Amino acid sequence: MSGLAPWLQRQLQRLLAQRGHALLLSGPSGLGQYDLALALARAWLCEQPGEHGACGVCGSCHAIDVRTHADLCVLMPETLSLELGWPLDEGAQKEIDDKKRKASKLIRVEAAREAVGFTQFTRSRGRTKVILVHPAERMNVESANTLLKTLEEPAGEVRFVLSTEAAHQLLPTIRSRCLTHNMAWPAEAEALEWLQQQAAGENRSVSRDQAAVWLQAAGGRPDDALAWAAAGLQGSTWAQLPQALARGDWGTLNGWPPAQQLSVLQKLCHDLMARAAGAPARFFQSEQLPPAPRWGALAQWSRELANAARSVEHPYNAGLMQEAWAARTRQVLAGAAGRKG
Repeated sequence: MSGLAPWLQRQLQRLLAQRGHALLLSGPSGLGQYDLALALARAWLCEQPGEHGACGVCGSCHAIDVRTHADLCVLMPETLSLELGWPLDEGAQKEIDDKKRKASKLIRVEAAREAVGFTQFTRSRGRTKVILVHPAERMNVESANTLLKTLEEPAGEVRFVLSTEAAHQLLPTIRSRCLTHNMAWPAEAEALEWLQQQAAGENRSVSRDQAAVWLQAAGGRPDDALAWAAAGLQGSTWAQLPQALARGDWGTLNGWPPAQQLSVLQKLCHDLMARAAGAPARFFQSEQLPPAPRWGALAQWSRELANAARSVEHPYNAGLMQEAWAARTRQVLAGAAGRKG
């Protein structure tokens, strides 16, 4: 389906009423930072904007739709640019096509320099120029410092919208030069209705109970829930997963990407820690969880999973890594079962 989710539309209208040349959209993954950032850029550049945002039909809106707007600079990792259809610099594209290097998962300093250069050119068609940075935490120190002066004192009419899923990883100097907007969480009923609408837009009929499974697996984050929907996650699969992992049954996770496997383990660890502390579970139903191990064992496991997340995209041996995860999960959860017996 086209158009913004209703909770993003409400935020868009509030942000369009604000002044300031630089906005930072901040919050955890799955809350729609990129969609909101792009909607802001479209509205700022639109030839006939209204209180609800861009008109969607003018030449400027069309140019953004086909990724050719001369007054919009999108600064993001090359891997994400390719995924979302944003063109790369000719030189960078040629290096990747010629297999001289792989597409970068970070925002390269060369791209940041091009963004600075972009601000020096005369506007092509409208009142302003826009630089969209997503996700901003993918800038390394050199890239961030390259952009810093321009972010503080842009030449001419230039507006910035940065989005991040990890504001704490940004340089304090970057954060201090932006007006920060904390992303709003949708109400559960609204998110469930939206998920069902997305499925209907793809000619799929989805029950509210099934949509609720996706939303719970995503911890209430609608975009992440949509990713679970695309992966075909079934309610029975999710419900049985904690007990299966406690038995050492890794079968369900075998075909999943390592990052997704690790995310499930972190969610299980989170819910067990919450249960041990007397708090409600977030990702699973409480009755689906195995007995909670000792707090010390859970805290140690949580640290191990956090360390694993730093290198999960570059595993030295994915098969061995997953075997180690499975054995460690069984060891942690078996300790609780033995203590209970």
